[in-house]
Amino acid sequence: MKITGTFLDEISYDIPHQNWGEKEWETDFRSMKSIGIDTVILIRCGLRQSIAFPSEVLMKRVNALEPFCDLTWMFLRLAEKYQMKFYFGTYDCGLEPEQIDFQNDLETNMRVVEEAWKRYGNCPAFGGWYLSREVSRSRGRTAEGYAKLGSFCKEISNGLPVLISPFIQGVKANAELGIKAGSIALEQHEKEWDNIFSMISGSVDTIAFQDGHVDIHELQDYLEINMKLANKHHLHCWTNCETFDRDMPIHFMPIKWEKMWHKLRAAEAVGIEKAITFEFSHFMSPNSAYVQAHGLYNRYREYAGV
Repeated sequence: MKITGTFLDEISYDIPHQNWGEKEWETDFRSMKSIGIDTVILIRCGLRQSIAFPSEVLMKRVNALEPFCDLTWMFLRLAEKYQMKFYFGTYDCGLEPEQIDFQNDLETNMRVVEEAWKRYGNCPAFGGWYLSREVSRSRGRTAEGYAKLGSFCKEISNGLPVLISPFIQGVKANAELGIKAGSIALEQHEKEWDNIFSMISGSVDTIAFQDGHVDIHELQDYLEINMKLANKHHLHCWTNCETFDRDMPIHFMPIKWEKMWHKLRAAEAVGIEKAITFEFSHFMSPNSAYVQAHGLYNRYREYAGV
């Protein structure tokens, strides 16, 4: 199992910016290409008031700050140059699902999708859409939002694929939320996601569950369920192999190679189609500000034979 895709996290939530310009980003795209990455995913085009392109919609509707440069256009040009597919990530208002004004948030994202397609739809590298909201269970009207926004994305772009990357309500997710409990039971995970998949099938094409919220020895069991449900509902099943470590008191550092290796083996064992990561540039790149990422890159190259 090899990593062939990565998120691009330039509008960050909980990791620091590296303050790269186009020169540094191009160096990193070359490094991605050298290990076989063929897919890049803008994790979000905006978060609260920060945005990745000069969106008139977001500057008017959410009082977003004008960006210094058009990161989306830069990423699209680099993706084309290095023969990668680019997925455009939608806007994230930063609120919990239960707090969101559903109709206003949906309308905002639809207008952003229209704007993005008008600006960038002719770019050869534009290969799909990423719905940026991340959930582990059915919360608020998230599944309905996936279905409606996913369908809109597909309609406006003549059927380009739509991706989501949810997470599993495991012991590490519970710890982050202050919940003193074990992982969600396999049966409950299957029941809830069977229902969600039934709602989004046809509007979403691919699911890529984050793999870092359960203990490694539990991971393969959850991945087997994800694969079974994806096949049942005619979805593609990828894995989001997190390359940062959730087990350390410092949030967040590059993961120990051995842990990453075990996670890739679990994905391979159940027949996962494709592995993407959150995320190459900070946690796995030879160009990262984290020196530990350089070692992870070298260990991965040895493992992958690249």
